[in-house]
Amino acid sequence: MVILLDDDIWFPSPYGGDPDGLIAYGGDLKIDRLLLAYSNGIFPWFSFRDSDIMWWCPLDRFVIFPNKIHISHSMRTLINKGTYSITLNTDFKGVIENCSRANNRYDQPGAWLGKKMIEAYTELYNQGFAASVEVREGDELVGGLYGVNIGKCFIGESMFSLRPNASKLALIYLAQVLEQNGGLLIDCQLETAHLRSMGGEHITYEEYMKYLNA
Repeated sequence: MVILLDDDIWFPSPYGGDPDGLIAYGGDLKIDRLLLAYSNGIFPWFSFRDSDIMWWCPLDRFVIFPNKIHISHSMRTLINKGTYSITLNTDFKGVIENCSRANNRYDQPGAWLGKKMIEAYTELYNQGFAASVEVREGDELVGGLYGVNIGKCFIGESMFSLRPNASKLALIYLAQVLEQNGGLLIDCQLETAHLRSMGGEHITYEEYMKYLNA
């Protein structure tokens, strides 16, 4: 049963949610609630134009382990060309705004990365709980991703690409940085062919929480 959240900061058990992982709706995007959510494998995802905040916690999780990320021959070739520079946390604002608007995303039905979401994740970044990866061609930001840091895990929220494979470069860079610093996993939230080709795999919610609490 989906439960409407009140003004208190709490969440229902994910085991009582819908089969697709929807466990609650309502509440707000305050930092304390977001941190409580992510610390329990829960994340907000909703159409900002026409629905309340919806909270999700799938019991089947799709993740990438940093030390198991697949780098194809073509991606290795692209990396070795040195066409793009990649950085960490140098333009969070630029990345999240591009994630919202690149390829006309903002104007599409069901768009979820609206003003309130951007403000909430920017505040998470300002407090050290979110991070971004930037891909540049010269001085132009052409790709990147952002997400939330919980313990030794990175919960990916969105990525964008204005050049072929720019978001893949950001993901590979993120995995390498995490591996070098003891990071355990990247939560992809949703399975896509793109992420599956890069080493994404399914684990249970119970396994996921062990990594999140490590």
